[in-house]
Amino acid sequence: MLGLTSIGSLMVALDVLVVAAALTTIRQDLGASIEQLEWTVNAYSLSFAVLLITAAAMGDRWGRRRTFAAGLAFFTIASAACAMATSVPWLIAARTVQGVGAAAVLPLAIGLLGAAFPPERRGWAIGIFSGLTGLAVLGGPMLGGAVTEGLAWQWIFWINVPVGALAIPLVLRKIPESWGVARQVDLRGGVLITLAVLGIVWGVVRGEMSGWTSHRVIGSFAFGTLLLLAFLAWERRAPQPMVPLSYFRSKAFSAGNAAGFFLTAALYGAVFFSAQYMQVAFGSGPLKAGLQLLPWTATLFLVAPIAGRLADRVGERPLVVTGLALQAVGMFWISQVADDSVRYSGLVLPLIVAGCGVSMAMPATQSASVGALPREAVGIASGIYTMMRQLGGVAGVAVTAAVFAAAGGYDSFTPGFTRAVAVCGVLSLLGALSGLGIVSRPSPSPKAVAARQEPAEELR
Repeated sequence: MLGLTSIGSLMVALDVLVVAAALTTIRQDLGASIEQLEWTVNAYSLSFAVLLITAAAMGDRWGRRRTFAAGLAFFTIASAACAMATSVPWLIAARTVQGVGAAAVLPLAIGLLGAAFPPERRGWAIGIFSGLTGLAVLGGPMLGGAVTEGLAWQWIFWINVPVGALAIPLVLRKIPESWGVARQVDLRGGVLITLAVLGIVWGVVRGEMSGWTSHRVIGSFAFGTLLLLAFLAWERRAPQPMVPLSYFRSKAFSAGNAAGFFLTAALYGAVFFSAQYMQVAFGSGPLKAGLQLLPWTATLFLVAPIAGRLADRVGERPLVVTGLALQAVGMFWISQVADDSVRYSGLVLPLIVAGCGVSMAMPATQSASVGALPREAVGIASGIYTMMRQLGGVAGVAVTAAVFAAAGGYDSFTPGFTRAVAVCGVLSLLGALSGLGIVSRPSPSPKAVAARQEPAEELR
C-alpha cells in the first residue's frame, strides 16, 4: 500500500521539474521557441492545479482506488505520448493529459493512506510518503539531466511507462477500495477557473511577440478576467463550491495562500531558466547542469524539517517573511553576478542562500494556510493551497519568460536570464510582504500539533 501510493506520487512530483534540465535539448531537437518551452512546463502544471480538488471529490464519490488507478493510467499513457512527440504542439498536448492524471494520483494517494492506516501509524506513513515526494523535488533536475545525457530526452517520459504498467494492476489487486464523504463535483467552477487562468496566461505568453497592446493580447486578458469574475460569482452561490470563498475571510489563510503563490512563482521561474543557464554559460551537459543546482535544491532536506519544527514554537510569520526575504536576496545576488565572465563558484553561495530561504518558507506557508481553519476544513484548505501553489508556478514561468524574451531571448541569453532572475527576486519580496499578514497563533499543545499535521498533508 505505502509503496504503491508512494510510487505514484514520486512519478507525478518528478515530472514537475524533471523536464528542467532537458529544456535546452528539447529546444534544439524540436526547434521550440521560448513560448513553446514554457507551455511544455505550464501545460502540465495548469491541468494539475485546476483539477486537484475536482479529482479528490470524484475519488471520494466513486472510489479512491478506482480513481487513483485511472489517474495512473492517464499519466502512463500520456507519458508514452510525450516520449513519441515529434513536434512541440504534440508534446504540449500530451503534457496536458499528464497533468490530468497527476491531479487524480496525488490527492487520492493521501486519501488511500488515510483510510488504510490506523491513526497511531498514519503520521509515520504520511511522513515516509512526503519524504519520497520531497526526494523527487531534490532529484528532478539531476535525474532529468542524467537520463537526457545518457539516453535521450524522450526517456524522461518513457521511464514512467513500465513503472505505471506494473503499478496499475498491483493497485487494483492489493489496495482495498475506500470512499470519503460524497461531495458534489463543481464542474462549472472547474471549467471557469481553467479557462480564466488559460486566458490570462496566454496573454502574458503572447504579449512580447504580438505586442502588449494588440487586440489578441488585450482580448485574452479581458476574456480571462471576465471568466475569473464569473468563477468568483459562481463560487459564492454554488451549493458545494470547489473553492469556498468564506475561507478567505481568515487573514492567515489568505496571507498563507498568497505567500505560497509568490514563493512557487519565484521558484518555478528560477528553475525554468537556471538549468538552461548552466548549459549556456558553462557549456555543461544536462547531467552536470542538474548537479550544479544541488547547492540550491539540497537545502530542502536540511532546512525544511528544522523550519517545520520551529513553526510551532515561533509561529509561521517569522519563517515565511525571513525565508522569502532570503530567497529574494539569493535571486537578486545571482542577477548581479551572472555575467559572461562569472565562474560557477561565484554562484554557489547565492544558490545556497536562495535554497535556505525557500526551504524555510515552504513548510511555514502550508502550516499557516491549513492551520488557520477548523480541523474539519483542513482537507479542502490543503487542496486550495496546493492549487494556488501550482498556479503560482504557472504564473512565474509565464512572467519570467516574458521578461526573458523582451531582453533578447535565446539570441542574448545572459541579459535575459539576469532580468528573469531579478523578477524572481521581486516575486519573492511580494511573498514576504504577503507573509506579514499571517497572524500569530497561540502555541498549540503537542496533541493539537499531531492532529493538525495528519490532515495537513492532504493534497500536498
